Amino acid sequence: QVQLQESGGGSVQAGGTLRLSCATSGDTNNRRCIVWFRQAPGKGREGVAAIETDGHTSHAASVKGRFTISQDTSNNMVYLQMNSLKPEDTAMYYCAANSWRRCGENYWRPTDFRYWGQGTQVTVSS
Repeated sequence: QVQLQESGGGSVQAGGTLRLSCATSGDTNNRRCIVWFRQAPGKGREGVAAIETDGHTSHAASVKGRFTISQDTSNNMVYLQMNSLKPEDTAMYYCAANSWRRCGENYWRPTDFRYWGQGTQVTVSS
């Protein structure tokens, strides 16, 4: 079993900054790949960024250069630093985990992820 807990969401104005946190625990073999997803109202869940156990990262084109995923393995934390936020970044943000050793953008199908946090809301006003 894997447990994931997001925090750090909030309301900011366009151009603002937030840092999301994902506390992870449980079976390490089932959380080799951590992906941040987001879901805006009326839209499907989309992958934003991913990090693998060895620290390799991937970012969606829509956030590249603005968002950065990172991890603190000693504390089992994964972060999503979000800069230059835009209204279109408004969504519920989730972290998700699976056992894959590689999880680049081609692997971001939500149905492939068994473990999810409860989500944290990010709202960006113009």
